[in-house]
Amino acid sequence: MAEIIAMPKLGFDMAEGTLVRWLIAEGEEVQKGQVLAEIETDKATVEVESTASGVLRRQIISEGTVVPVGDPIAIIAAADEDISDQLAVETVGEQPAPAVEKESKVKEEVPLKPIPVSEAGERVKASPLARRMAAEVGIQIEKIRGSGPGGRIVKQDVEKAMASKQPQGAAPVERPTLPMPVWQPGAPAPAYERIPVDKLRAIIARRMTESKQQLPHFYVTSEINAEPLMTVRKQTNALLPEDQKLSVNDFIVKAAALALRQFPNINASLEGKEIVRHGRINVGIAVALEAGLMTVVCKDADQKPLRLISGEVKEMAARARQGKVRPEDIEGSTFSISNLGMFDVENFAAIINPPETAILAVASVKETPVVENGEVRAGLRMKLTLAADHRITDGAEAARFMQELKKILENPAWMLL
Repeated sequence: MAEIIAMPKLGFDMAEGTLVRWLIAEGEEVQKGQVLAEIETDKATVEVESTASGVLRRQIISEGTVVPVGDPIAIIAAADEDISDQLAVETVGEQPAPAVEKESKVKEEVPLKPIPVSEAGERVKASPLARRMAAEVGIQIEKIRGSGPGGRIVKQDVEKAMASKQPQGAAPVERPTLPMPVWQPGAPAPAYERIPVDKLRAIIARRMTESKQQLPHFYVTSEINAEPLMTVRKQTNALLPEDQKLSVNDFIVKAAALALRQFPNINASLEGKEIVRHGRINVGIAVALEAGLMTVVCKDADQKPLRLISGEVKEMAARARQGKVRPEDIEGSTFSISNLGMFDVENFAAIINPPETAILAVASVKETPVVENGEVRAGLRMKLTLAADHRITDGAEAARFMQELKKILENPAWMLL
């Protein structure tokens, strides 16, 4: 049966997206879950996957077109299926966005090029990341042998091609870095600058302003004994390979998800005059990008083991920093965590990410004097601050949630069961 693929909603306030590039041509077969196209939103470039298997019978939208959320972009059906009914509901989007300066430009992007073909005249199958990497280093992607499904060229194939292209013994190429500004006594003041606000920073500013103005925030801070957590983490990581080691944040995501089971009001949102308690516990994790913050979402975090949480978050964060997040990476969060522990932060409070009820701010694990049985000794402590919406919950409930979270983090074996 023919299926219409629509422009997905990739965020709470997304209204439209730009179709940047088609990755499947009309007439080509496509499998459910295969990447169809790249969509650019205010936050990132996202890979859109097919929701059905069949043949891409019609690309309704051309590259560079701005499309409202929910409008059709493609039709997938059997090769000989009548799609006249689906063609009747085609919606023409806005004119292609002008190829002049964009509001947001975190880094210089590689211009779009015609899709390469092999010497036999066939379209080269390659992931978007592999295409970008090859273009950045000047490698002809059609010359690379793909190791992915169906001979698709993936990241590892480009890396191998890059390694073979570099002469043996050659020093690795270092990217230029900006010099550290150094102030000299008597030197003139730096020049006056005006920096345009890019799209991501603008949307962060708008949403956080609305959150602080419309949501009555209140805050609850707890100090956690981090010694058991750090001990278990060290013991666990000693058994894991380097690329699978667990971070402190992985434990916090798991602990918060387990605590949320007991407090459905904190895993909720307000819709009109109703409080919606979400059945699933989807934890959003703030990822720092050059242009601002993006939240990636670990779905059903209460049901996943720590290693799976860690692996998923690492992969999603990497895609976010490459500007290649997937729709499922950034949608559906019911509770958020913002961790600044890696920056030697004593304590801080975060702003709630609407429409969620609460966000947890995580500070650094610090060695500090503690008193036990009347004696002072060195201990490891960490402060956590919950910001919550007073329309949905209150101080007593938030404090009980923090007590439960503290109990889990100070007895980390529970997270391994």
